[in-house]
Amino acid sequence: MAYVCATSSMGKLVKENITVKDKMNRTESTLPSLGDTSELSRLSVESPVGELTLIASPRGLRAVLWPKEFVPLSDDDAASVPLAPAGPPAATAVLEQARRELMEYFAGDRREFGVPLDPVGTKFQLAAWLELRRIPYGATISYGEQARRLGDVKKSRAVGAANGRNPLSIIVPCHRVVGSNGQLVGFGGGLGNKAWLLHHEQGKLTLSNMP
Repeated sequence: MAYVCATSSMGKLVKENITVKDKMNRTESTLPSLGDTSELSRLSVESPVGELTLIASPRGLRAVLWPKEFVPLSDDDAASVPLAPAGPPAATAVLEQARRELMEYFAGDRREFGVPLDPVGTKFQLAAWLELRRIPYGATISYGEQARRLGDVKKSRAVGAANGRNPLSIIVPCHRVVGSNGQLVGFGGGLGNKAWLLHHEQGKLTLSNMP
């Protein structure tokens, strides 16, 4: 189905009609930050959940963006995050490792990622994203449980907001967090893709848990 979706380029927003499995959930206030783009490179990867844009610095992977989330609005925008192998060689090496590991994940041959990460976020966001990485492959927890693990069960809404800003989809697995009743809610790539990822990991149908 075709939907109108908010898409971005270094914090700028445009509207486009795109065809995806499900409507994207990112809004202007929840788009991930790329931070300083002066050392970044990018790479596009075809996947079962659509074309992903990988962005990396020499220190690690900065972002895994969903289809159409990175849309350069000018030549200057595109040049600021050039396509690999343009840009720092160390960033290109990170991108190639990330692409290889993602392909292994989608093939069912990888359950954990080893690529170095370099996300940009607040102290609370970084803590929330680190907790996401502790959720085992194929498992799910609730937003309340994630908040409890972060030290305050009352911060489930703040946790949901932090997960919504997760710049490293799939590799930092926010798709493994579900509603308190097991329902699939809140995912930047759309609930159809969240269901697909969980089904891929669990080997069972999860679409019935969609609202």
